[in-house]
Amino acid sequence: MMRRIELKPTEPFRADLIDRTGAFNADALKTATDIVADVRERGDEALTELTQKLDGVTVDAFKLPAEALDAALDQVDPDTLEALKHATRQIRDFHERQITQSWLFAREDGAIVGAKVTPLDSVGIYVPGGRALYPSTVLMNAIPASVAGVARIACVTPPQKDGTVDAAILAACKLGGVTEVYTVGGAQAVAALAYGTESVRPVDKITGPGNAYVAAAKKVVSGDVGIDMIAGPSEVCVVADATADARLVAMDLMAQAEHDPMAACYLVCESAAYADEVERAVEEHLAHSPRADITRASLEGHGLTVIVSDMEQALQTVNVIAPEHLEMHVANAMDYLGQIRNAGAIFLGPWTPEAVGDYVAGPNHTLPTGGTARFASPLSVDEFVKKSSIIQYSAKALLNDSKAVMAIALHEGLWAHAQSVALRMDAALQETGAPVEGAAGSASINGADAGTGTGAGAAAEAGER
Repeated sequence: MMRRIELKPTEPFRADLIDRTGAFNADALKTATDIVADVRERGDEALTELTQKLDGVTVDAFKLPAEALDAALDQVDPDTLEALKHATRQIRDFHERQITQSWLFAREDGAIVGAKVTPLDSVGIYVPGGRALYPSTVLMNAIPASVAGVARIACVTPPQKDGTVDAAILAACKLGGVTEVYTVGGAQAVAALAYGTESVRPVDKITGPGNAYVAAAKKVVSGDVGIDMIAGPSEVCVVADATADARLVAMDLMAQAEHDPMAACYLVCESAAYADEVERAVEEHLAHSPRADITRASLEGHGLTVIVSDMEQALQTVNVIAPEHLEMHVANAMDYLGQIRNAGAIFLGPWTPEAVGDYVAGPNHTLPTGGTARFASPLSVDEFVKKSSIIQYSAKALLNDSKAVMAIALHEGLWAHAQSVALRMDAALQETGAPVEGAAGSASINGADAGTGTGAGAAAEAGER
């Protein structure tokens, strides 16, 4: 069922052994670019036509009334509502621990440096529809934004066939702190959030997963607005040793595969016999799955089993794959945590299926995909704030640093940079009462001194004048 590779002892796993699908293809990017341009030019008129064409729905008003969120709390079945509340509490608790405060540091010479942390004014969260409904995605995007202090949190989500929005999604919006909801999806929703229309107010940043067209649209608008990441198909890597229950491993692979035919599943284990056992368990589980077709398409099209000799080789394989989700079905899983360098979220031990991270554990389920865990991180409160550097110098501090500033400025050929320091030297010397060792001293720098290629020697000479 799953493609299989058996590594020789000590043979390293290589990235070119992975058959990965990107976040989007050239056709998706071209289509998304055209859609973004259309919405930017024609606003609501384009949104209406695209929603009719792509979703088969006519939407009279894209923005839902605020009362719809309140009403949704009574429309969701009690068990689901209580589950969403439980998830909300734990997700909020986790993200509140990520809050970064503004800070200042005073040096001995009187200079003050620091950072000012400010929430974004507005964000837009994209919540997918289509094959499944994702109230959990609302919570994972809205709650960190709310915790960060974002005043305006807009949600866009595709309409259902009857033109409405799922009550559980609306309930999650209410619980998560969403302030407005728009019934529009796809690349057109991303464009509306980025540039605004008659109905949709633009935002400063867009977060949340979506299909290839949504991912492509986020790439197109990136730079005009902020984005969290460009997410590709979801993926899981399961590392299993001889202690792992093959039935659980099989089901955990399927839990990822059932998302999408493009989802990628990786099994890393120590014997072909164990891999066979997992595949037999998959077949048994598939007989009961209502999403068997999607699951099988994912496993057969994008599944990979890697047979390794030992845990060292297994962990090397993991770090090359850099999976979105990593499950460690091994004895003493915590012992290997320090050797795992590349993974979006790490699930340790047999009692920790990925599903707990998807819904209620607290850490964010918006994670880097496609190997980007090599350099990217899960969605966090930091995505919803911006940081401004703070610098305040005293006269003494400027005197202390003047020679170094002028030397670098003159080396780079930037005369006015150096002059902006030099012109302050007399006043700085008077303010402090005495020259400070290493100070540039009073100077007026000729433009010729700052020509390209002046060099550090000329800079130092200027600093001694």
